Amino acid sequence: MQNIKLLLFDLDGTLLDNNKCISKRTLAALKLCREKGIRIGVSTSRSEQNCLNYLSELNPDIIISSGGALVKSPEAYIYKAEMSADETCKMIETARNICGTDCEITIDTLTEHYWNYKTDPQKQDKNWSGSIYTDFKDFYHPSLKMCVEIFDEAKADALKCALAEYDSIRYTDGYWYKFTKAGVTKEKAIDRVCTFYNIKEGNIIAFGDDLADIGMLKICGLGIAMGNAVDEVKAIADIVIGKNDEDGIAEYLEKEFKLKE
Repeated sequence: MQNIKLLLFDLDGTLLDNNKCISKRTLAALKLCREKGIRIGVSTSRSEQNCLNYLSELNPDIIISSGGALVKSPEAYIYKAEMSADETCKMIETARNICGTDCEITIDTLTEHYWNYKTDPQKQDKNWSGSIYTDFKDFYHPSLKMCVEIFDEAKADALKCALAEYDSIRYTDGYWYKFTKAGVTKEKAIDRVCTFYNIKEGNIIAFGDDLADIGMLKICGLGIAMGNAVDEVKAIADIVIGKNDEDGIAEYLEKEFKLKE
C-alpha cells in the first residue's frame, strides 16, 4: 500500500450509506489516510453541485462528476465535456418524441441541475437540494449529461439507437438512462486526473457498486466492489468488501493501512 496516491470513491451505494451520509467512522479513516499523504477523490454520476451537498465534511481533492463529463481539482476545472445548447435541445426533443412528452428528464449543466420532476426530489431524499424545476419547453443551455426515466425497455432501446452518437448506460437501482458525449466515462476522467497529478492508474484504489463503475475498477491498481454491488461489478473486482451501510470502506482502510494499531 506504500505506492497508493489516491483513493477514489463512487458516491451512491459506495461512500454514502443508505441514509445518503458518510459515516463518522469512514470520515475518520479517510482523515487518517490523508495524514499519510494519500489524496481522496470521488467519482459520481451526480452533478457537481448536487454531490457537493454530501461532501462538506470530506472536502475531496478531486471530484469527477456527471459520469466523467466534469473533472475538478480544488483550484480549477481539469476537464469538461459539454454538449452544445443545440445538441441538448435535440436530445430532449428526441427523448420526448420516443418516450412521451411527460417522461422525466434531468439535465446537468456546468452550474445547475434541471429536472421536470413529478414528485419533489426532497420528498424522495431529504438531503437532495439544488435541483431547478423546468418543463424543458424553452430550455436552451449547453449540458454535461442528460438522464431519462424509461420504464419501457423497447422505448429505451429506441432512444439509445436514436442517440447512438452519445454514450449511454442504465443505472441498476431504477429506470434511469444516462447520456453523455461519446467517450465520456469515469475511466477516461481518471486518465486526466493521473496526468494532472502526475500519478499512474496503478497508484489508485477505486471503490464502486454499479455498472458505471466497472471501467474505473478495471483500470485502477486495485478495483474494490462493495458487498452491496451488483454481480457484474463483483465479478470484475479485485476484492469485495463489506456493504456501504456496514462501514465496509472504513473496515477495509483500517485494516490495510493499519489505521488502528
